[in-house]
Amino acid sequence: MHVPDGFINAPTSAVTGVVAAGAIAVSLRGARRELDERTAPLAGLVAAFIFAVQMLNFPVAAGTSGHLLGGALAAILVGPYTGVLCVSVVLLMQGILFADGGLTALGVNITDMAIVTTVVSYAVFRVLVKLLPRGRRSVTVASFVAALLSVPAAAVAFTLIYAVGGTTDVSIGKVATAMIGVHVLIGIGEAAITALTVGAVIAVRPDLVHGARGLEQRLKLRVNGVLVDAPAPHGARTAPVAARTSRRALWITGLVTSLVLAGFVSFYASSNPDGLEKVAHDKGIDSKAEKHASADSPLADYGVEDVENARLSGGLAGVIGVGVTVVAGSAVFWTVRRRRTPDVSPSSTSAV
Repeated sequence: MHVPDGFINAPTSAVTGVVAAGAIAVSLRGARRELDERTAPLAGLVAAFIFAVQMLNFPVAAGTSGHLLGGALAAILVGPYTGVLCVSVVLLMQGILFADGGLTALGVNITDMAIVTTVVSYAVFRVLVKLLPRGRRSVTVASFVAALLSVPAAAVAFTLIYAVGGTTDVSIGKVATAMIGVHVLIGIGEAAITALTVGAVIAVRPDLVHGARGLEQRLKLRVNGVLVDAPAPHGARTAPVAARTSRRALWITGLVTSLVLAGFVSFYASSNPDGLEKVAHDKGIDSKAEKHASADSPLADYGVEDVENARLSGGLAGVIGVGVTVVAGSAVFWTVRRRRTPDVSPSSTSAV
């Protein structure tokens, strides 16, 4: 759903740029409350992971492919404000280095892929978590549904933006039908990736997952060969869920996984056009597409310039992209974390 230059006119692109800038400013302030010394490194890793998985286009139907948007995944793992920043960092790296998503359309892409997906998915997630029985399985189920709905929501948002500032005379009804239809299917892939990733992190470090904060379980005792809930101590209802791995091990595992996905597995991704590309081509929207300002970048189109071997070229580009994204993201989140204002209110010191 990376919108190229030329699809949306200049005034509308400028307005979405202002919206995106305002949302990023709000998210920078909100992320100060979400990030601490434990979760700041995870946020940089989440951005790199989203970059890597977005290179893995999966086939959908009728010669169309899809890929992860990542808003739901980021919001649930590190929080909605930090999630907006994660996806925005990815979009910025993709636009500048890889000529993926127009630079004049950067505001459109951040509004659509970072803000809409994050806000919609996290709102759905919070509602479902409250309605479902509290537990790891419920968090995973809520993640699946939230991610599933976030993709067609982004398709609706693009359709509305196009209705206001589209540069071609195409029926909005046809655009909406095509966009929503294909992106509902893509949403299934998004939901599966999000649920699997969230479930995997919860299994080893539930304390680091923003959407699972407060997740607790009763201490179990084996009585006559059967596990039963132990009586809770006076004043305490449950016992905290124990971590199964260190933060460093989790970070290294996540980074290695991202490098493997981007550097090797991406070569086997579907070469079919993604949802927006397919709709734009079928409906004639791409007739006004403009040459990307970074088309001459040595990493344009996810390949390394002057490297003839396609597999090596794409793999190197993926590895470079993961490295640049994790460095840029980590720098942003560590800076935001260091600007966090300590809570020195009377209530915060009453127990000291």
